[in-house]
Amino acid sequence: MVDALVTLIVVLACLGALGALAAARVVKQYERGVVFRLGRLRSDIRGPGFTMITPVVDRLQKVNMQIVTMPVPAQEGITRDNVTVRVDAVVYFKVVDPAEALIAVEDYRFAVSQMAQTSLRSIIGKSDLDDLLSNREKLNQGLELMIDSPAVGWGVHIDRVEIKDVSLPETMKRSMARQAEADRERRARVINADAELQASRKLAEAAAQMADTPSALQLRLLQTVMAVAAEKNSTLVLPIPVELLRFLERGAQEIPAAARAEGGTEGGAPAAGPATAPEREAAPAQPAQPARQAMPTLTEREPEPHAVDR
Repeated sequence: MVDALVTLIVVLACLGALGALAAARVVKQYERGVVFRLGRLRSDIRGPGFTMITPVVDRLQKVNMQIVTMPVPAQEGITRDNVTVRVDAVVYFKVVDPAEALIAVEDYRFAVSQMAQTSLRSIIGKSDLDDLLSNREKLNQGLELMIDSPAVGWGVHIDRVEIKDVSLPETMKRSMARQAEADRERRARVINADAELQASRKLAEAAAQMADTPSALQLRLLQTVMAVAAEKNSTLVLPIPVELLRFLERGAQEIPAAARAEGGTEGGAPAAGPATAPEREAAPAQPAQPARQAMPTLTEREPEPHAVDR
């Protein structure tokens, strides 16, 4: 009798130990426990630490409360200015209501992922290419609002959304490169033209000042000659003033005119057509000028003796 009682006590103790082990649960610091009793949700959410549930009757589900980093697969779409792009993003979210995350949606992770992909495609269609490349902060905020609106009913809060990369077609990349190169070339030409304009103004001021003091032009000429000769060159370049060239040109034009006038006087032929009677009466009598002696040519001149240095 005593042995049977001891055996019964041992069996009950073992069953109690097994029941305690089956009822014991440990919830981690970043988790929350949601209890379902016979399929019905219990209102009390189990916090971190050790907790007990009723075996067989209760079922405890743990929900992670950490911020989840979910990459959004690259989505291909057409922008508002008809450019095909591929955009990928990343979503940061966390569960704020464990009970709603388990009851309101079957799999909140999958739901957030699908909503992020759909919202990303919608953002691509509503935006221009320049906005995708340069105005990402505004697009991130819009994308966050689009995902967070339905996620509030799931007990999920979208912390932030970031667009990671925007992939462009090769033809578009080449076009943008040519556009940037043309813009830089335009700015370079404008800067060069501005520099030429400033230089021309300075040169005009220098020319006006040198016209008042001709010695300054001679000093500038000598300075240029010294700068050229300083490089140990065998060739020396001397600039010829434009006034000298004009003087020689006028002299070359006057010599043939004088020769033609002398030829007409010696031959007795009048330089112009016959004058009328009134013109002959009005013209005063001019004294006859002696004919100039013709200068000998180079072949008629006698050679001059010269010494040759050897």
